[in-house]
Amino acid sequence: MHIAVLMFALMTLAHPARAETTKPIKLVVLGDSLSAGLGLPAQDAFPAKLQKALQAKGIEVEMTNAGVSGDTSSGGRDRLDWSVPDGTDGVILELGANDAMRGIDPDLTRAALTDIVQRLKARKIALMLCGMLAPPNFGADYGARFNSIYPDLAKQFDVPLYPFFLDGVAADAKLNQADGIHPTAEGVDIVVSRMLPTVEAFLGTINEHRR
Repeated sequence: MHIAVLMFALMTLAHPARAETTKPIKLVVLGDSLSAGLGLPAQDAFPAKLQKALQAKGIEVEMTNAGVSGDTSSGGRDRLDWSVPDGTDGVILELGANDAMRGIDPDLTRAALTDIVQRLKARKIALMLCGMLAPPNFGADYGARFNSIYPDLAKQFDVPLYPFFLDGVAADAKLNQADGIHPTAEGVDIVVSRMLPTVEAFLGTINEHRR
């Protein structure tokens, strides 16, 4: 028994990076009702289903659902420090849908999201951005100003972008709840499956930086 313990200790000393990367990646999904799982059991919300999909691929994460229904980008910025605790390795940022639905000035949304990105970068926390698209009822000019926020920020701050959180699900009645906005459990499955390659690449980058 003592020899086995000594061997493990020596292996850990010889390969400290390997010992480090076996620790689960601590992820926070900072978002609104779309990621919080409004209208769904907790196990069917996006963070829980994403964690399960990653585990099926042998990727261990500690996932925190920091989605707050009704939250705007400014609301997410205001609660950033307590929603994303110290020790977090990465954040999946899903905010902006409520801004667009309420017709909030895209300049305010851009400023709030920019502040979130800058503050996370200052804390050395990796970030993946989930894009959102404005509904058409506010007109083409509003849509163009809003929709450009996410690719602009991804390019400006060199962070990975999943272009549209609801890709493959939006406007499909079969994949949305009665309100036509929030995905069903089956809709969440599609969001997760489509986003999974982007998330895997994001987590790979985090692991590289932990070595």
